[in-house]
Amino acid sequence: MSQQVIVVGAGVIGLAVAWRAASAGHHVTVVDPEPGRGASWVAGGMLAPVTEAWPGEEAVLKLGERSLRRWPEFARELAADAFDPGLSEAGTVVAGRDAADADQIAILADYLNRIGRTVEMASGRRLRSLVPGLASALRSGIVVPGDLAVDNRQLLDALQAGCRRHGVEFVRELAREVGRATVVTDSGAYGADAVVLAAGARSSLLHLELRESVRPLKGEIVRLRPRRGCLPPPDVTVRAIVEGRPLYLVPRADGELVVGATQYESGYDETVKAGGVRELLDYAEQVYPSVSEYELTEITAGLRSASMDNLPLIGMLSDGVIVATGHYRNGLLHAPVTADAVLGILAGDRLPDEVAAAHPARDRKREQV
Repeated sequence: MSQQVIVVGAGVIGLAVAWRAASAGHHVTVVDPEPGRGASWVAGGMLAPVTEAWPGEEAVLKLGERSLRRWPEFARELAADAFDPGLSEAGTVVAGRDAADADQIAILADYLNRIGRTVEMASGRRLRSLVPGLASALRSGIVVPGDLAVDNRQLLDALQAGCRRHGVEFVRELAREVGRATVVTDSGAYGADAVVLAAGARSSLLHLELRESVRPLKGEIVRLRPRRGCLPPPDVTVRAIVEGRPLYLVPRADGELVVGATQYESGYDETVKAGGVRELLDYAEQVYPSVSEYELTEITAGLRSASMDNLPLIGMLSDGVIVATGHYRNGLLHAPVTADAVLGILAGDRLPDEVAAAHPARDRKREQV
């Protein structure tokens, strides 16, 4: 049954929801002053639930794996509807710089093996055979062939094209208030049968129930391009732990290399700190020395939306607003499963257990128990 749906937020989650809802026959309006920007524009593009996993976050892993299984079909559907979103199946390697870093990776590998997610332990020599150009000082790591990656900006453009094909209306304004059937902007109020709040870190400013549930976490990335005569970027995503800090290097099909990401509490400040950029470049050189000769093409910061337990908030709030936020580092990964969930809510369907675990009222339910 067709409904009038307003989606607040046009990052990867909001656009994925809008595209899928419009494809299903709903009349969709997206409210965002800069569609396709925000944290999604700054992302590295890793679709990596296994290498993001950590003991105690089993619900996050299960949700991520469910969405990862959906990604190939999601990408094919989007390519048929708009154009190729740039999905890569090259896999991931994870490397440790020193003994303490290698120990941290060994803990992750042991945890994954214990819960049935087999990964391959690899010596530094083995890693360098797989990824020529890695630093000789890297101690050891793991190989994860099942992890995917996507070109985040190509994906955002494809989602916007898919939305336009299905008649989605874009209102380029900032939402000020959100209710069950109303969204207020500076120019007035918009009514609908359903409102989906997918405004990332700003979601907590738009609904009282999210004030203590979602917070912004700042992250900076740099983009590099090899100059003539330089060793090209690696063929696979390289994640590393350097002096206890996480780092990733994600190659793009056009030859660029995305290096990220810093992470710290900074409120809603999106300015780039010189110290953060220096840290990224220094650590990247310790992992893949050739980057020191690359051209620096971009420095950007964005605000991830983080929940208190790293599991996103997907479900209906007490007043009927559908929320899809708090995806932390996994917004791109969770886009297919979140869009599926919102369509399910609109249809009145029962959500899968992995998604139901992300209900926004889960904290209150734990307190009652």
